[in-house]
Amino acid sequence: MSTTATVALYTLGCKLNFSETSTISRSFTTAGYSQVSFDSPADVYVINTCSVTENADKKFKAIVKQALKQNPDGFLVAIGCYAQLKPEELAALDGVDLVLGANEKFNVVDFVEGKSVGTSVHACAIDQVEQYIGSYAIGERTRAFLKVQDGCDYKCTYCTIPLARGFSRSDTLSNILKQAHEIVSQDIKEVVLTGVNIGDFGKGEFGAKKHEHTFFDLVYALDEVEGLERIRISSIEPNLLRQETIDFVAQSKRFVPHFHIPLQSGSNTILAAMRRRYQRELYVKRVAQIKNRMPHACIGVDVIVGFPGETDAHFMETYHFLNELDVSYLHVFSYSERANTLAAEMTNPVPKNVRSKRSKMLRGLSLKKRRAFYEKQLGTIQRVLFESENKNGYIHGFTPNYIKLKTYWNPALCNTIHQVKLTKIADDGLVNFEFVNSVGDQVA
Repeated sequence: MSTTATVALYTLGCKLNFSETSTISRSFTTAGYSQVSFDSPADVYVINTCSVTENADKKFKAIVKQALKQNPDGFLVAIGCYAQLKPEELAALDGVDLVLGANEKFNVVDFVEGKSVGTSVHACAIDQVEQYIGSYAIGERTRAFLKVQDGCDYKCTYCTIPLARGFSRSDTLSNILKQAHEIVSQDIKEVVLTGVNIGDFGKGEFGAKKHEHTFFDLVYALDEVEGLERIRISSIEPNLLRQETIDFVAQSKRFVPHFHIPLQSGSNTILAAMRRRYQRELYVKRVAQIKNRMPHACIGVDVIVGFPGETDAHFMETYHFLNELDVSYLHVFSYSERANTLAAEMTNPVPKNVRSKRSKMLRGLSLKKRRAFYEKQLGTIQRVLFESENKNGYIHGFTPNYIKLKTYWNPALCNTIHQVKLTKIADDGLVNFEFVNSVGDQVA
């Protein structure tokens, strides 16, 4: 294909998808393609799909229409979890030319170059997916998503991820460190560790089922990478977050006091029905361990409402559990039936209007939690890493413990770190501040 050919990429879903899309985009660049924004005419459109919820499925169809509106003759490729789970369903959509499953997506350039007439589907059975492809995403100069693990051996009754990504497997520790140094060389200040179940790091590292290294080994090694200002742990299961990791983060040179820990329900009855590998008492213990070592730490929570059989009493048990827990914000998901999962076959489904009501209640609680956490931090001195995007005349930044700040747009602040004093919470919920270092005064 001509070196003037253009490609546009769109990512749905999680940080892991973003890391893989970025790696795939670099393979197109190496092959001579010019990358353009997705809202521009392009020769090739690649959509990295998600299938965690029904809304993600619907979003894909809308993105297809958006691409075809830009170029009705564009060659449209679907990759990712939805493409692995339901390749024929995607192939049947008007405008979709190529569908690639989990084992094939990293060879997308080869498939595009060899394109044939009609829609082509290449998706092997998920139990044949054994390869591990390391990835990292660079979207803004300030932050990179570094993939360290893929797949999952857990069998949560609501989740399709093991069907879409296969068994748990990890990158080698040496390769992750190599990629971390590559990221540093591009003047990126922060790395976010991503994967499906990153606490399971080390399993499948050299093609073996046993652990060659542990998640703690990974944390310890990354903390020694010179030039990395910050490292965040994106999400880790409560049963895989160990005291040794918490203690290490508390005194780390680079890891920040921010944990995102999935809960899913505050009811042990519902947790058992979900086949989660812990009870609520363990979650309370983990939060207490973090706050004991790092009282200022930010703790985010994933929670699902409307799981089959969740009564009003079960939901209120979750609500009160979270209300009393010292956490900072919630990511709330309404349960969505997924084909080929045990939960989809369960009796006593919760009506969707009830799911919506419960979701709204928890989102309101999340706002209260975040504001209370922010209020506790007012008056403190923090180091803020500023983003590189002008959002309606403002620039945003984050403290190590994930407090979001804003000030008027100033390009000199982009990708820089400054000491500031948190002063007050603005009407939009973000935090205002004052610079306390001389460099900040010069650019303010």
